[in-house]
Amino acid sequence: MSFSSGSMRGGRSRKFKSEINVVPYIDVMLVLLVIFMVAAPLTNPGVINLPNAAKSTLPPTEYIRIDLRPDTSATLTIAGSKSGKAATETAANRAALAQKLQAIHADRPELPVMISADKNIKYDEVIQAISEAKKLGIERVGLATK
Repeated sequence: MSFSSGSMRGGRSRKFKSEINVVPYIDVMLVLLVIFMVAAPLTNPGVINLPNAAKSTLPPTEYIRIDLRPDTSATLTIAGSKSGKAATETAANRAALAQKLQAIHADRPELPVMISADKNIKYDEVIQAISEAKKLGIERVGLATK
C-alpha cells in the first residue's frame, strides 16, 4: 500500500467543504422556540384588573342627571322630580356646567348625581365631570349605562 499525499482510504481524495454547518443553529432555534411557546401564555399584558362595583340596593328616586355631549355642551336635569316636571338647564361648556351644578347643589344638597355621556366622548371629560361634582361636595356620583 502506498500512501500519496492528499489521499485517504481507498485512494479517494477528500474535498474541502466551504459551507457553514447549520444543524447546531437549527437546534438552538428550536430550543428557543419551545421556550417562548411555554413562556408566552404565562404573561398576559392585555388583561386589565377592573374593580368590582356592587349594585345599589335602592336606586335614588330623585337625582341630578348630567348628559355630556362630544361638542362640550351638557344638559342638567333633575330627574324623578316630585313636583312632576323636570327642571332642565343647558350648559354650553364645562365651566358653565360646574356653575349650574353648584347652583343646583346649593338649593338641594341631598341629591346625588348621575352622569351619562355619549359613547364618542373622551374618557377624560367624564372623569373631569366626576371630579367637579366631588369638589362641590356631592357624595354620591354615579355613571349611567344601558
